[in-house]
Amino acid sequence: MSLSTKLISRIFLGLLFSSTVLAAPDINAGKESASVCFNCHGAEGNSTNSNFPTLAGQKPAYLANQLRAFRDGQRDNAMMKNIASSLSNKDINNLAAYFASLKNKGAGGDKELAEQGKSKAPMCFGCHGNGAQGLGVAPRLAGQHPAYLQRQLRAFKEGTRKNGPMRGIAGMLSDEDIRAVTEYMGSLK
Repeated sequence: MSLSTKLISRIFLGLLFSSTVLAAPDINAGKESASVCFNCHGAEGNSTNSNFPTLAGQKPAYLANQLRAFRDGQRDNAMMKNIASSLSNKDINNLAAYFASLKNKGAGGDKELAEQGKSKAPMCFGCHGNGAQGLGVAPRLAGQHPAYLQRQLRAFKEGTRKNGPMRGIAGMLSDEDIRAVTEYMGSLK
């Protein structure tokens, strides 16, 4: 037996006989905990205020990573840190599963600017998925408030929000490009 086969066998047997059972996220438990989120992120996670992102339809891995980043102080927002500080990993996974299960209603966007942004948007699809629907830990941009996305891109560009690849990408965009691309993303469903 090769070394890699032995290692895989040991891992498999360890998991098989482990007393630790990994539980799947509980959407209903997430729903019960989500009411505090609705104050800012809107009923069923569809924000009506461009200061707050829509959570409905986001990928669970993205939501869980962001909640952990707020909780652990890796992402700076006093209100979110306060809310997330009491959440266990299980709570976070349940909330992420709940919001991921909801339908994003879309924010819309300025049609003329959206048309201008359409040609620049494909550069976003490599990480954010086809139609900017989200991909793994990369967020769904489709249907998000353009003004919210503009603030996030500017924060990446200025370095106040940390993410190496996004800082580089945002740095290549002019203010006009940022407005056009985010209006296009807001127009997607």
